Amino acid sequence: MRILIQRARIVQGDRVSEPIDVLVEDGLIQRVGSGLPTAGGTTVWESPNLHLSAGWFDLGTQTGDPGLEHREDLHTALEAAASGGFTAVAPYPNTHPAIHAKSEVLYLKNKSVGHAVSVYPIGAVSVHAEGKDLAELYDMHTAGAVAFADGPRGLPDAGLLLRALQYTEAFHGLVIDQPMDAAVAHGGQMHEGLLSTQLGLRGIPALAEELAIQRDLSLLRYAGGRLHLYGVSTAAGVELVRRAKAAGLQLSCSAAVANVCFTDDQLHDFDANWKLIPPLRSETDRAALVAGLADGTIDCLCSNHTPLDEEAKNVEFPYAEFGMIALETALPLSCMHLAAALGWPTLVRAWTEAPRRMLGLPIPEIREGARADLTAFDPSMSWVLQPDLLHSRSRNTPFLGATLSGKVIGIISQGQSAGK
Repeated sequence: MRILIQRARIVQGDRVSEPIDVLVEDGLIQRVGSGLPTAGGTTVWESPNLHLSAGWFDLGTQTGDPGLEHREDLHTALEAAASGGFTAVAPYPNTHPAIHAKSEVLYLKNKSVGHAVSVYPIGAVSVHAEGKDLAELYDMHTAGAVAFADGPRGLPDAGLLLRALQYTEAFHGLVIDQPMDAAVAHGGQMHEGLLSTQLGLRGIPALAEELAIQRDLSLLRYAGGRLHLYGVSTAAGVELVRRAKAAGLQLSCSAAVANVCFTDDQLHDFDANWKLIPPLRSETDRAALVAGLADGTIDCLCSNHTPLDEEAKNVEFPYAEFGMIALETALPLSCMHLAAALGWPTLVRAWTEAPRRMLGLPIPEIREGARADLTAFDPSMSWVLQPDLLHSRSRNTPFLGATLSGKVIGIISQGQSAGK
């Protein structure tokens, strides 16, 4: 494999370089410079506004493998990730069976061998991800689990979260909770606000997230350990995290890209593809998420990729399941809605460095001699998302037929390439 990436603006650290060439051969960055010559057998990647960054990383990707492969198996998930510019994913464990023991962690790692996209399994906090008995966290850690969560259902049992924080502290493990007080959110279909009232849909109040975060922070102060809040979506939640970090707690948090780009206004026509957890919220909340990313309160972005079959989505809105596929649209949405507000260094850091740093993984560098872990994209290139372009097995996205700006040119990782 010999690839010459021509006249790319390298986004790394706090700067965006002038256009420069990068030569990758046999999985290594061999040369970085201007006007590098092409030789026989060299594949050239070029585009009018080509950008190059470290490989993008998605935390909390949902797949159906094992058990729900009709929605998404590991192969289609990794193909979708590669198409979307991701070189690594850390999948949630809420499969059937759940990733709750050493054997399931090894299953994911072994099944992903040979693909350009790396898989870093997240193990379940509890047996079967049912929120009751603590799973064998240390065994999963030694097998390669990079963190522990029970998936989008969160950890409703305070005692379970307390024990998980205490147990994982011994090996510096990371516990992930998706904050939502299920009792307060019970039966909610969308963000509680003026629009939910107008549409006659039961709302999910911002209070449901705020209460859950307050509980989690109290437990973290008491128990110690490391905690990640996945998918913070409210202004109150961002402020709670900001204060907790200032107080020195070992805390990180993420936001779903859809929540940072859109508001509950998208639900005017009852399109179930916009029915998400966390729900799209108000413009005040969305602006707070952008501000949180800008000042570092929110560490990273996530796609919140949730593949669902036709029967789960193509029903009346109250009966539809929550979620959309997002691996293949996360980059264009970031280009269209976030790059101008945040700047490329901050945006790329949220997709590349921050999640790896939280998980204790090496951060790729773009320099001569380094192993190539790269995402090449053109933020100005327009394209239409057609069904035949999707690599995901599911089709639950509101963007089919939409014109998007921001196109992945290719990825290079694990000594392989995918794309142009």
